[in-house]
Amino acid sequence: MWHVRPMRLQRLRALSKRADVRRIIMSVAVAVLVAAACTNGAAPSTVPDSSTPTTTAPATAGSDGAATTTTTMLDPEDTPQTTLSSDGTVLRLETVAEGFEQPVFFTTAGGSGFVVDQPGVIWIVTQGDDPAVFLDLRKRVKFKGEQGLLGLAFHPDHPDRFYVNYTGKNNATVVSEFTINEDFRSADPDSERVILEVHQPAKNHNGGMIAFGPEGDLWIGMGDGGASNDKYGNGQNEDTLLGSMLRIVVGPEIEAYETIGTGDFVAPEIWAIGLRNPWRFSFDGDTMWIADVGQGDVEEIDRVNTADVGLNLGWPLYEGTDCFAGPCDGADASGRMLTVPVHEYRHDEGCSITGGYVYRGDAIPQLDGHYFFSDWCSGFIRSIAPDGSVHDWTDGTGTVAAVSSFGRDDAGEVYVVSGAGTVYRIAEEQE
Repeated sequence: MWHVRPMRLQRLRALSKRADVRRIIMSVAVAVLVAAACTNGAAPSTVPDSSTPTTTAPATAGSDGAATTTTTMLDPEDTPQTTLSSDGTVLRLETVAEGFEQPVFFTTAGGSGFVVDQPGVIWIVTQGDDPAVFLDLRKRVKFKGEQGLLGLAFHPDHPDRFYVNYTGKNNATVVSEFTINEDFRSADPDSERVILEVHQPAKNHNGGMIAFGPEGDLWIGMGDGGASNDKYGNGQNEDTLLGSMLRIVVGPEIEAYETIGTGDFVAPEIWAIGLRNPWRFSFDGDTMWIADVGQGDVEEIDRVNTADVGLNLGWPLYEGTDCFAGPCDGADASGRMLTVPVHEYRHDEGCSITGGYVYRGDAIPQLDGHYFFSDWCSGFIRSIAPDGSVHDWTDGTGTVAAVSSFGRDDAGEVYVVSGAGTVYRIAEEQE
């Protein structure tokens, strides 16, 4: 557990020249934009960018150019329904650390917690201590709207190496390797080794999540390149890394990276296509959970097996199970069957999904196997149980402002990250 005195953290920020007025104003502006988006039904991605607004899904154009009726792949009755917990469990949120500028991720390694702040700082949080700067990349990171320092993953086989995903000054997605100093309290900023760099045509749908899978490979979620309506045609394009889930092999012994090459796409890095903005994904053994941010109507969660290579998750042919750009016959142009979401919800319940983790901790055994998720606008806390039922825990936890991510520690306990500056741990309310 890491409890932090927020005023002490503010002083640390000042010492690191972090709390400048311009960025504080930017953070407030983002919060205002999010509040406006939630009230007018707009569907921003995780952090809205007013220069590239998303729009509601159009009706599919027929061969004569006329709009056709939107259809769905599944009977709505087949979609899991949201219910209340049946065993009387009530959850609450415990504050773990607070006072960050715009946190977007939390993880643990080596007995410490690590908070990724979107402007470009990784903070190390150790029990009983105030946060300290682990790595400062602000001079290399472009922080604006959805751009910034977005992902962090520690190498499972090399304790002194970790990887980050950030937006470079040239607007490209950069995945880099860094070396941890011997005290494990800081990283060497001069040790950066760029592993992968992907040009981004727009300022949104950057993806940003990176994580090591069950076989030790690094997985990278890439958005479709931004704007709206898959403007750049990347969602179903097998020749680009955008709109895809990538899988590569990295490590200090590898010059750049190696590919698995087990899929049937042109680029051997690609494991799946058809993604719009997989802002957060996670693993539970061989099961992979992908929360893909929707456009104007539907937010979706995909549950797949890592052994199932060559998948197509449907965007922009479908938004969730709604027909979007068609043809909507359940297959892509090559005849590959599309992967159907395990769960979806519409924009009367939220605007932008934030994916989480499966609970595997000991503190709340009745939650074993529950996958937690939330929404950037609504701030609910929900989970999908192993039987497929969907549970809403918000009565106990309350809504959380700007849920940007979740986290899970080595013990399997699950955390919630508020983009407003706080990291919480999910706990059971005791009578």
